[in-house]
Amino acid sequence: MHKWYVIQVVSGQEKKIKKSLEEKRIASGMDEILEEVLVPTENVAEVKNGQQKISEKKLWPGYILVKMILTDDSWQYVSKTNGFLGFLGGDKPNPLSQEEVNDILKDLEEKKKGVVQKHNITIGDQVKITDGVFINFTGKVIEVFHEKGRLSVMVSIFGRDTRVDDLEFWQVEQLPTESEVN
Repeated sequence: MHKWYVIQVVSGQEKKIKKSLEEKRIASGMDEILEEVLVPTENVAEVKNGQQKISEKKLWPGYILVKMILTDDSWQYVSKTNGFLGFLGGDKPNPLSQEEVNDILKDLEEKKKGVVQKHNITIGDQVKITDGVFINFTGKVIEVFHEKGRLSVMVSIFGRDTRVDDLEFWQVEQLPTESEVN
């Protein structure tokens, strides 16, 4: 019966190793034994220089999931793949429980449905300005333009509220809320 195993691989080479495992399995007679190889990822929206870019981010750098029947031959096949470092669990790897697999697959499905905003700043959040003329001022976010990667903040200067427009997300640092501090 096919079960899911976690293998540790060279970080940054997850997709290359996945491709290698998948392409060679038929020639190696592993097509019935090695069913699926999965690199858990999510799409993340980042704003750089005012442009929104969507990039793929690995959820577990250096690890991939393999659904297979564990035999001596399949062990050898996987372990001889370039970039393979080891099975999670060492010489006697334990498969993931069905509950763990269901949770992982459900989480991946949810992440595929939408793009995760790398910046989750919303109107009303307290932020500290970390760059520009108003460096080290703190204030409240009054407008957010996720598509442009910009926001506006109301800061107090000499007791007067002053609007600071056109700040990029990287120019502010989100401050914890009162409930997060306590």
